[in-house]
Formats: sequence, structure tokens, C-alpha cells
Amino acid sequence: MTEQNTATGALHISATRDSLMHDLADWLVKQTLQRPEAPFRIALSGGSTPQHLYRLMTEEPYVSRFPWQRMQFFLGDDRFVPHDHADSNYGMMRRLLFSRVPVPAENIFPMPDKGTAEQAAKEYEATLKQIYRGDALQAGKPLFDVNLLGLGTDGHTASLFPDQPVLQERTAWVAPCVPPVAPHTRLTLTYPAIHASRYVIFLVEGADKKEAVTRVRAQDPACPASAVTSAGDLIWFLDQPAAPAPQN
Repeated sequence: MTEQNTATGALHISATRDSLMHDLADWLVKQTLQRPEAPFRIALSGGSTPQHLYRLMTEEPYVSRFPWQRMQFFLGDDRFVPHDHADSNYGMMRRLLFSRVPVPAENIFPMPDKGTAEQAAKEYEATLKQIYRGDALQAGKPLFDVNLLGLGTDGHTASLFPDQPVLQERTAWVAPCVPPVAPHTRLTLTYPAIHASRYVIFLVEGADKKEAVTRVRAQDPACPASAVTSAGDLIWFLDQPAAPAPQN
């Protein structure tokens, strides 16, 4: 695989949101079977769109098809709030997914919710380095099998918001950030950690996201998502309303 960015990433367009979620769930099952002897490491996204996917994963036939015992779950970002807070991404994932499937508790890696945000970011990075068995990301050695991302109307992804210092971070794998219009400090994977994935997946649905998809696909530098790259493949999973107009 050669490195891809948001402009060169493949487009997978589904007619409806429902078919989009089924298509991505089927794709994920297929990926878990590619290396049946190895752990399957996936970083999950917060937001409203992936909630439909998480619910679907708990239903048949998917709940019986996923190899839960060797799947390892991480978070791409979270609000720095207690895990039982209504705004916690991990709390949402636990409620909709983890509590409803036979995944071992030790295979779930939430971002810390104690201490300071800076301490929590360093702690999560240390966890990732322990899993990775190395302190430096290496070409040909992915940190994640799949990194699932969403996209905001402002072009943000994970908690990489426009005009924030975290966009310049190239050393840390995890960093705290304070979004300009959001109520909570957040923790987020940085560009290098996202890049170190076999697959980076953008899951986007709805007509209100079409403009953002178009801008990011055009590599608009004002959109933080435009700077996302993948060491492997980058794929856009979109429903028809979110899909950009065909290029002539």
C-alpha cells in the first residue's frame, strides 16, 4: 500500500444512511478476517453518525461475525470529562456497543478521565506505546488496523479543530486541546497517530456535510481534515446526500 491523503482516498457511496452503515459493517468484518492470528486494533470516533454503526454491530448477523475476543478498541478523541458524563464519547460507546457485545474488558482502552488533561494525554500515549511495543512510529508497522473518523461542517475531524495549536503537533501521539466553541477540553489523536493506520476511514452522512466533504477532498487548508493522511489506504464511506458532485 502507498500513502494516501484525503484527495486520493477512494469513495464508497451508499444510497442511504442505513445501507451506508451495513456496507461499513460488512467491510469491517472482512478486514478482521485478513489477519486471523493477530489482534485487530480499531480507533473509534465520537459524534452522532457512528452511533448508528455501533448499534448495528450489536445486532445479528454482525454480533456473531465479529471476532470480539481479539478486537482491541481505542478512541480517536474524547471530551475530558468523567466516563459517566453525558458528553463522554467513551460513555456513549460503552452504552451502545461495549456493554452489548462479548468483548473482553481488557481489550477496551478508553482515554483517561482523571488528573489534568496534559497528564491524561501522556498516559494514553504511554498505553499506545506499550501496545505498539515501541516509542517511535515506524513505516510498515501500523499502530491501528482501522482509524474511524468523522467530519464536522467546519472541516474538523477527531478533535483537530481549525486554527488550534494541536494541528502543528508532530511528536506527541495524543494531545489535549481546547476547541474554540465547545464546552469541554478534549484529548485527541494527533496527525502522526492517525497516519499510522492500515486504513483511515471517513464515515460521513447527510446533506449538511456535502460542502465539508468537497472542501476536504479538494485539500482546502482551512479544513483540519485535509491534512489527514494514511500510511495505508484512506477510504471515504458516504451516503448519497453527503457525496461530492462528480468531477468532469
